[in-house]
Amino acid sequence: MPPLIAFAGALGGLAVVRWAYRTARRINEELEEARLARAAEPVRTQDIPTLRRDPRTGAYRPG
Repeated sequence: MPPLIAFAGALGGLAVVRWAYRTARRINEELEEARLARAAEPVRTQDIPTLRRDPRTGAYRPG
C-alpha cells in the first residue's frame, strides 16, 4: 500500500506543477499582449503637455 500512496502523491505533485506552469504561461502571454497593445498605440503630441517658463518665478510649468 505505501508504494501506491507514494505514486499517487508524485502524480498529484506533477499535476500541480503542470497546472502552475500553464497558468504562469497564460498570465505572461496576457501581460505581453497588453504591453504590446499599449506600445502600438500612436502617441498624440497634443496630449503631451509642454513646459513653459513662468516669467515671474522662472520655474517651468505645464502650459
